[in-house]
Amino acid sequence: MLTVLATSARVAPGLLSLQAWEALRSAAVVLAPPGHPQLPALDEAGIAYRVVPEFDAAAPGPDEAVVWLPEPGTMPPLPPGALLVHGPADLPGAHLIDLVAVMDRLRADCPWDARQTHESLAPHLLEEPYEALDALESGDALAFCEELGDVLLQVVFHARVASERADGTGFTIDDVADGIVSKLVRRHPHVFGDVTVSGADEVKRNWDEIKAEEKRSFAERQGLPGTGHAAPSALDGVPFGQPALALAAQLQRRAARAGLPDELGRRDGDHAADGDDIGGELFRLVARARAAGLDPEMELRAAARSYRDLVQAWERSPDQRTH
Repeated sequence: MLTVLATSARVAPGLLSLQAWEALRSAAVVLAPPGHPQLPALDEAGIAYRVVPEFDAAAPGPDEAVVWLPEPGTMPPLPPGALLVHGPADLPGAHLIDLVAVMDRLRADCPWDARQTHESLAPHLLEEPYEALDALESGDALAFCEELGDVLLQVVFHARVASERADGTGFTIDDVADGIVSKLVRRHPHVFGDVTVSGADEVKRNWDEIKAEEKRSFAERQGLPGTGHAAPSALDGVPFGQPALALAAQLQRRAARAGLPDELGRRDGDHAADGDDIGGELFRLVARARAAGLDPEMELRAAARSYRDLVQAWERSPDQRTH
């Protein structure tokens, strides 16, 4: 009986499925091409094998249990009666390695990619997420997938540029990944620790408390007060470069989570004359939206899309322009 053991070049040698190891251990003959990455793992496991340039289906005896390991990532035609075993296929996220490798190649061999800097790439950090959001709102799942790839590219590109710095401030894509993994583990003690929560609301409260403690600890490590008037603000880190409605909403969310009075968001102390405080009115409208459980930025985007559709319908129907 012939078993074809399909492996992936992205999976570490020896990281095989139980079915694959059982097939290898029970085989009378294991055949593999020269340089197959699983050969050291077979040596370590004490599994004998023969190295052959290519597989000859007629070579094994008819009653022999034979396992053939083709080149990783390839799938030769299966002889009649052969059993296919995956050992295993790519792990989730394995294709990210391909993206890193492609980015390395582009940085080395493409004149345009080679000359990019953090500053030259900065506009794309704004543009690409908006294009992904537009695709999401369109309901086109394939377009959304593609645009998310463009967003991911920005992360990999910036990390690749940063890895080239020689002034001690550089970092790699693995540093970026390690940082967010550590943050997620640290802020989810109910998943990775022994904390018990009653539901999503308590998860959010714990997140905010852990984040506030991180800010205090960071300030103290920098020689700054962790408490008192000079302590970090609840609004520290809110990016003011984002759209104004989203900015107002994030400021209000941060303040509310920190336990600050709601009337600050309503700007109850403003007494400007009618027409003189449009910004204040918009800020209060954001507070109303938040109180209703709505995201003001997304609500305005929806209204803008509706207006666009109305305008386009009007443009396509000249006979309606007189109404």
